[in-house]
Amino acid sequence: MATPDESLPFIAVRFAVLTVSDTRSLEDDKSGKILADRILEAGHILSVRAIVPDDIDEIRTIVTCWIEDPEIDVIITTGGTGFTGRDITPDAVEPLFEKRMDGFSAVFHRISYDKIGTSTIQSRATAGVANSTFIFAIPGSPGACKDAWDGIIRVQFDYRSRPCNFVEIMPRLDEHLKRGKLKG
Repeated sequence: MATPDESLPFIAVRFAVLTVSDTRSLEDDKSGKILADRILEAGHILSVRAIVPDDIDEIRTIVTCWIEDPEIDVIITTGGTGFTGRDITPDAVEPLFEKRMDGFSAVFHRISYDKIGTSTIQSRATAGVANSTFIFAIPGSPGACKDAWDGIIRVQFDYRSRPCNFVEIMPRLDEHLKRGKLKG
């Protein structure tokens, strides 16, 4: 397990939280609030929080906009990762990924299995990177949001976490773009 090196400085990262739901509002969105609260408690910046209905085009539009926003480093969506007809968040965001983060789903399911057993297979939690922006699609339950944040996302976005973390590689995420510009 990663351990923090307290001799290193904390570096705040800019997060966006998107709740995908046909029935929630900001006032009763427990999962989005859990994520927003944990982001702020960790010392990070909550750049934006929004709710969008379970609609592929609407999800993709807002996530694409946030991917292009230089003031957002990480996008977390909550909701719409199951198997019902309205659960389409992975279908909306995965085509936007330049690189998949297969390990996220594996670790998320490992953490979730310890709490809810085989019911974890009902989630299509996924993650990837696009335009130097990390994107996480996690289930809409408060428990799943806590598991994903506490067990994975918080640790990986703490620069002090060792042996490695996402913050230290953030400046290099767009190397392929820079390399292409130098050749052209």
